[in-house]
This record gives sequence, C-alpha cells and structure tokens, in this order.
Amino acid sequence: MSLDASANSPSDVSEGTKRLLRNIDHITEISGNMFAWLMVPLVGGVVWEVVSRYFFHQPTEWSYDLTYMLYGTFFMLGAAYTLRRGAHIRTDFLWDNFSNKTKGWIDTVAYVALFFPALALLFWVGMEEFTHAFSISERSEQTVWRPLLWPMKLAVPVSFLLLMIQGVSELIKAWYLARTGEELDHREKVEI
Repeated sequence: MSLDASANSPSDVSEGTKRLLRNIDHITEISGNMFAWLMVPLVGGVVWEVVSRYFFHQPTEWSYDLTYMLYGTFFMLGAAYTLRRGAHIRTDFLWDNFSNKTKGWIDTVAYVALFFPALALLFWVGMEEFTHAFSISERSEQTVWRPLLWPMKLAVPVSFLLLMIQGVSELIKAWYLARTGEELDHREKVEI
C-alpha cells in the first residue's frame, strides 16, 4: 500500500496520518536536496587548494578549515535524508530472513527504546555545545584563519532535530508494518 492509496479497512492509516507522513517525508526530501548543495563549495575549496598548492606553490590559509567544516556539516545534515531513503547500515543477511511483521516490530522497538532517547540526548548536548560556542565566539585553532565554530556546531542539533522528525515518520511506518505486515511506503533497496 502506498501513502496515496485510499483507506478501505480499519487497519489502514487515517488520511490525517498519511498527510503527516507525506509532509514529514517532503520536508526531509527538500532539506536533503538543499543540503546537497554544500558539496559545491566543498569541492570548490578542495580544487582551489590543490591548484594553489601544487601549481602556484602557495597553499591557502583557509582551505583546511573550510573543507572539514563543510564536509562535517554535509555529513551531519544528510542523515535524515539517508534515513528517509533507507540507506543507513543494516545487517542484511539477518534482516532479509525476517518476516515483514518481525521487521516492523524490531524497528518499532528500536525507534522507541534506542533511537529517540539517544537523539534527544545528542540534540541536548549539541545545543549546549552550540550555545557555548556562540556565546564565547569560539574560533578554530587549526589554522591561522581561525573561523568561527558556531555555524558548524549549529549543524549538530539541527541534524538531530531533522533526524527525530523523520524518525516520527519511520516509527509510524514501522508500527504499521508490525501490525499489518504491509509496507506503508515502499523504498527501493539501496545497494552500496
């Protein structure tokens, strides 16, 4: 059953829940596609550094900080999109042998018992780190450029907030799978 199918039996999800799932998934898709554009300045900074260093023998003072900050931000902010796409690591040789209902129950319990508590804690710690860095105008000590660190540290709580929001969608889908054995939203299997 897809999210657009009409509800014909009592076990089906309400239209309000389907709308909620579509909205959450849409937000995740938009934010993931938006954050993917961080790859452009990341690649640009690396290319600029390589050209500067090896062709002009004048390495930049800012490239190292820029690349690790952009890559870390890109990596963190892409986590919710990766969850939406079902691309996080799973032990497939075990997982593929489970029934759909068993998969649903495992995911439901994991989201409630592990996912949400861990992300809530990480969000809280990330917010503390960000607010501290912002309040003292913390700067990187890696290079002489010394950029502000709070923009990169802001990516941590934002990432965990986006992950928790997408987790709500995934929890509802897992609960539906556990109860019915049917996928509420089919995803193509991502091969790495």
